[in-house]
Amino acid sequence: MNIRSLTVFAAALVISSAALAAPVKQGQSSLGAVLTDEKGMTLYTFDKDAPGMSACVDACAQNWPPLMAAGGAMAEGDYTVIKRADGSMQWAYKGKPLYTWAKDAKPGDTTGEGFKDIWHAAKP
Repeated sequence: MNIRSLTVFAAALVISSAALAAPVKQGQSSLGAVLTDEKGMTLYTFDKDAPGMSACVDACAQNWPPLMAAGGAMAEGDYTVIKRADGSMQWAYKGKPLYTWAKDAKPGDTTGEGFKDIWHAAKP
């Protein structure tokens, strides 16, 4: 294997492993630091979820879209991948599944905070 082939292989490895890493960032909001998705949208947790298990399905998941994990995604630090009831995969932080809120319009919005006293912005 020559140096060019090795460089291409290394770049492909970095790209593929990055695609499997948790797509979560830290952003600022009126609540202070919050976890966000790659687009900067606030992530939330749901009090009715059990550790490692999502209770938000059907209409709930339409309003609170799960932060989906790609096939082959792997746990990293405090981030894990859980299996949803439909067999799809979702990211979780410290065992709590992560969601966005359909009514947040732009990065930094936190309109889902405290919704029905069971939804909370995920904080680092």
